[in-house]
Amino acid sequence: MKIGIVGYKNSGKSLLFQWLTGEKADPAMAHTLQSAMTPIPESRIAELCGIYKPKKVTYASVEIVDTPGLSRDQVGNAARLAQLREVGCLICVVPAFETADPEKEIRTFHEDLILADLELVSNRVERIREQKKRPLAKADQEKLAFELETLEMVQNALESGKPLREDELTPEQQKATRAFRLLSEKPRLLFFNAADDETDFAPFQKFATETCPVLAASVRLENELMEMTDGEKTAFLDEMGLAASDRDAILKAVLSISGQMLFLTAGEKEVRSWLVRKNGTAVEAAAEIHTDIAKGFIRAEIMRCEDIVRLGSERAVKAENLIRREPKDYVLQEGDVVLFHFSG
Repeated sequence: MKIGIVGYKNSGKSLLFQWLTGEKADPAMAHTLQSAMTPIPESRIAELCGIYKPKKVTYASVEIVDTPGLSRDQVGNAARLAQLREVGCLICVVPAFETADPEKEIRTFHEDLILADLELVSNRVERIREQKKRPLAKADQEKLAFELETLEMVQNALESGKPLREDELTPEQQKATRAFRLLSEKPRLLFFNAADDETDFAPFQKFATETCPVLAASVRLENELMEMTDGEKTAFLDEMGLAASDRDAILKAVLSISGQMLFLTAGEKEVRSWLVRKNGTAVEAAAEIHTDIAKGFIRAEIMRCEDIVRLGSERAVKAENLIRREPKDYVLQEGDVVLFHFSG
């Protein structure tokens, strides 16, 4: 899964990239994408390791992508944003220090996403109109007519500044638009890059919506804290009357809004977390490990992590009859520890 960090120049987006990944942004890549993998925190792995004593521990990871800074005059931003169409979720960095105007920044960012999508959709609409003028088989004409009707709906919505939600389209219309990977439809999180001495982040929550959560921190300060020892960090924060922000909370929030969740596998060889979409089935989870497991799926044995930790061993969980055998359409839940049985 890819997560795109986007923001205007000097917003602090590259500092956020550094804080989340531990990788310093390369100035030589200022005009292109830079990416790094970062593990998703999962406290239950440590609990399982205390029981299984595995030889190997692996955390599920996401790819964080830092993008070229957008221009506040909006010139050239459509081309810069086009590089983000492959990501599954956007973190929009909003400067909230000195003389910054967060409200204007958010409004302009929304406009830039709309304009980038409108350019893409409008170009396709024009190409379809040209194609329809040519002699084509009836089936091809009907296919183009349907695509044109759908994209004209999307185009009108974008022109009004209110892009269509996926649930406003039929499944057939969704197929016609999915290939465009519209930026305005992507899950989004607003991250406010606050001043170093900011202690109250609550006012930023007024910008949150049901579909777009808000988080805030001073990324410059957090990167400085990463360079300190625990003792130095504690002394510094006490002296300044500040508190460190929770980096893990940001990664978990991104995971949540991107529609992903974790499931676990455990044994003496390895304890590991894996990504699967929310409401994903057992066979989808199997495919995340290996396509052969999904193809030969027989059943999934499900244990709850809390049961393993509470009882102290997998054997004790079996003795309490707390292992469930589930078919391929079983919907995975947070905290499931899964063993897949498959043929082949």
